[in-house]
Amino acid sequence: MTHPVVHKLHGIERIDDHAWMRDSAAVRDVLVSERRRYESRIAHTAPFRQHLAAIMAGRTPETESSVSWRHGAFVYYTQIDAGREFGEFRRKRDATDHVLLDLDAFGDYVELGVREVSPDGRWLAYSIDVTGDEVYDLRFRDLSTMTDLPVSIGGTYYTGGWSEGWFYYTVVDEVYRPCEVRRYDIATGADEVVLREGDRRFELTVRATRSGTHLLITAASRDTTEVWSVVDGVPESVGGRRPGVEYRCDATLDGLVTWTDDGHAEFRVVGVPPLPGERIHSVDCFDGYKVLTLRRGGDPLLRVLGDDGTSYEVHPPVACGRIALVHNEEYLTDSVIFETGSYSEPTQWWRLTLASGVRRLLKENPRYDGYVSERLWAPAPDGARIPVTVVRRADVPLDGTAPCLLYGYGAYEAVFDPTWDAALSAFLDQGAVFAHAHVRGGGEMGRAWWQAGRLSRKTTTFTDHIAAAEFLLDGHVSKIATRGLSAGGLLQAAVYGMRPDLWAAVVAEVPFVDVVTTMLDDTIPLTVNEWDEWGDPRRLEDFTWMLAYSPYDNIPSGDLPPLLVTGAVNDPRVLVHEPAKWVAALRAKGADPLFRVEVEDGGHSGPPGRYAHLHYEAEIFSFVLEELKKT
Repeated sequence: MTHPVVHKLHGIERIDDHAWMRDSAAVRDVLVSERRRYESRIAHTAPFRQHLAAIMAGRTPETESSVSWRHGAFVYYTQIDAGREFGEFRRKRDATDHVLLDLDAFGDYVELGVREVSPDGRWLAYSIDVTGDEVYDLRFRDLSTMTDLPVSIGGTYYTGGWSEGWFYYTVVDEVYRPCEVRRYDIATGADEVVLREGDRRFELTVRATRSGTHLLITAASRDTTEVWSVVDGVPESVGGRRPGVEYRCDATLDGLVTWTDDGHAEFRVVGVPPLPGERIHSVDCFDGYKVLTLRRGGDPLLRVLGDDGTSYEVHPPVACGRIALVHNEEYLTDSVIFETGSYSEPTQWWRLTLASGVRRLLKENPRYDGYVSERLWAPAPDGARIPVTVVRRADVPLDGTAPCLLYGYGAYEAVFDPTWDAALSAFLDQGAVFAHAHVRGGGEMGRAWWQAGRLSRKTTTFTDHIAAAEFLLDGHVSKIATRGLSAGGLLQAAVYGMRPDLWAAVVAEVPFVDVVTTMLDDTIPLTVNEWDEWGDPRRLEDFTWMLAYSPYDNIPSGDLPPLLVTGAVNDPRVLVHEPAKWVAALRAKGADPLFRVEVEDGGHSGPPGRYAHLHYEAEIFSFVLEELKKT
């Protein structure tokens, strides 16, 4: 069924045979049929999928508890008991232990948005999404009686904070943009607007600082921010808004601490001399100390700055690892918690004494030995060196004999630092290699790395990924499948058409593929506020570079590798018609991709529950391994 639509812009006509999928109610029947077709086509892999899922589940502790953290008079932690998908939020004091929030009680699908306990420990503000559309219902629980107030505020987003008895939160507009900050008074039920952002390029977030002195609202586009400090419900701008300038803030008892790219592209802390080659991502303030989270040479680290002028660094304990502050709610503290890990090492939680720099291990997830991670560098066509993190079993050589799954993303200056994953370990046990190409457009090598892979330079993301694959195939691995999600799905769709000869298989999860048409439609989420990432095709220059790589406008033909595409009807980030249209267009050219679509509850990243997600990963890996094992 086709109902061609002709798009005319800049003197160019684009014929869209599948435009009807954008609005037609009939598309649901198509998607249901597609899901049935998919289930039929993968039926033969059921025993192998079950085998993989069993291995994954066997490496997932039946009961998982987080490290605990203090907030006020209580100690908090999360726990997932045996057989449960989502788990509980708990707290304890002395010998008493209470469940504050049981996520499994909300059904088979739930995503948690806000989870903020009031400073006095009396109230819990929490929000949930039970469909996958990333729009949350906000509720308030009296922790003294464990009952919810008879109010549920719909249309909220996932930031919020308490201040002087009010709870501040964000709400979304018709295109899911968090555009308004409101506050709710627990005592009276009053609900009032604090700030509304009229510029559709900007999204709002709100949070309370751990010092308790400031409630901060941040408006952010792709390259500009403005921060307000709220006093008695009235926002006062901290540094105004200047196009192309970003700044963010945290607070001590004495005032605000700001870090900005004004005068230093990779950010600087105001009043602290910047160091070359470093990208500062955040500053967390504690009594007498500031902890900087930054990157240098592709690796993350922490720098602790004492008010007395002392300074030292904290690095991951393993190569190709990650490090991040977590669960630090208290300002008046002499220590902080951070976590580390890698693709081959389990997550560990440490307590760092701020004055001495001494770290103490608090908790470690189960360890599975025999896996190794290393960093390789692939040469790009323009001479840049692309970092590639490679993980494998120690007994699987990098001599060109083992197959490989290559992962890539490359957008928004996003960084995906490695973490141990039971699903990945089951894949590695099949004698395969996993490689993560940190291509330009991402942020692993700093702000300049992002700038080199956005707007008119977007194709650099794709050629970097291809260069990484060619490098790996030159004596390191035997064949390659490639995988990515969302903007990473765009990457997979692009390289699928640019170099189909490189891939044993391609997995494009919720791929952003109809680039020009989507970025012309300002009635759908993520269009206006992403013109600064992809371009505005109303401008001829932008239209030209976007049209040149848009996968839906450049459907390949000929000998193409096996392809698995995913989508979800409730996905607000990549609307399901995009992958559906791309699949239909590919079939019209003779390809026959698998299309796994979530037609009921389900969101952008697949099933959220821990076992449901393992079964999803087993599906993806069984497809990949089946193709990699073919001769």
